[in-house]
Amino acid sequence: MTDLSDLIRQRIADAGPVSVAEFMGVALTHADGGYYVTRDPFGAAGDFTTAPEISQMFGELIGLWCAVAWQSMGGPESVRLVELGPGRGTLMTDALRAARAVPAFGRAIRPHLVEISPPLRAAQQAALDGLDLPHAPQWHATLEEVPLGPSIVIANEFFDALPIRQFERTEEGWRERLIDADPAGGLCFTLSRKEAARLGPAPEGSVQEICPEGTETTAAIGRRLAAFGGAALIIDYGHAESALGDTLQAVRDHEFASLLDAPGEADLTAHVDFEALSNAAQVAGARAHGPVPQGHFLMALGLEDRARTLLATADAARREEIAGARHRLVHPDEMGLLFKVLALTSPDLPPPAGFEGI
Repeated sequence: MTDLSDLIRQRIADAGPVSVAEFMGVALTHADGGYYVTRDPFGAAGDFTTAPEISQMFGELIGLWCAVAWQSMGGPESVRLVELGPGRGTLMTDALRAARAVPAFGRAIRPHLVEISPPLRAAQQAALDGLDLPHAPQWHATLEEVPLGPSIVIANEFFDALPIRQFERTEEGWRERLIDADPAGGLCFTLSRKEAARLGPAPEGSVQEICPEGTETTAAIGRRLAAFGGAALIIDYGHAESALGDTLQAVRDHEFASLLDAPGEADLTAHVDFEALSNAAQVAGARAHGPVPQGHFLMALGLEDRARTLLATADAARREEIAGARHRLVHPDEMGLLFKVLALTSPDLPPPAGFEGI
């Protein structure tokens, strides 16, 4: 594995300080040492736990949401079920199992997983091997590689890990935050000498974050939905409306870690700007619905009923596990409020399940 600290310092020596986005790109996705490329970061033994790993109920409800979306599309004989950043494949596996409740939808699904990590691709393959699927899953490095056609796209905790740029309001105006080498041989934050011209007024010391890759990806989804029909579901933590603030963080072993120490050894994420994603999709021709809090969305889809069904045949230990998972997924003090859900559809479709009346 490449020492990413040395690689970043060499880039700085060659061309000057790097942007936060470039640092994140190297730390997370470098082919030889990037965080997501070299490990399985999920679960108790990893660095963080996502909703599909908390309970099967999450993926099952997403699968049923997809089935209803497919029906609203007119039930095409072939539909691409695309997941961006599928983790261990848990969500896709649970969704495909739930899809069997609508047999015609199950037959129509062509699973496509967009994943760059070899270890995670292997985990996804292992998870899906237990399902008797009518169409074999396909893997891609980018969304652009997925064949065009009617699509349902799922992105759970995908956008928060895309590289961001940060800007700080100084007495002289907006300056981009950069990362430089410090005299002790480590890395440190600094500010560009050039003014960032397109940012609005804000108090001195304010920080603004933008995620060009996030808006570009959402625009690409929007163009696909507008041209070929379909729906998308983006689930992540962040703010419903664009806002100022420094939200970049590093997580390792389920605890916050230093941002600049040991790049490639910790997860780096930032809050998702759902307003920016929504605007990008609508400019590309799609309709946007929400965002709504994750707790509201899951309860609208029937989480309570699904939990009761599972509880009916569970032993005492399992009952405690199900109740704990329900609480974690929907309670405002857990994932229920901070995590939000944005739906995108082709212009001809009605509001999808969980977004009626919004």
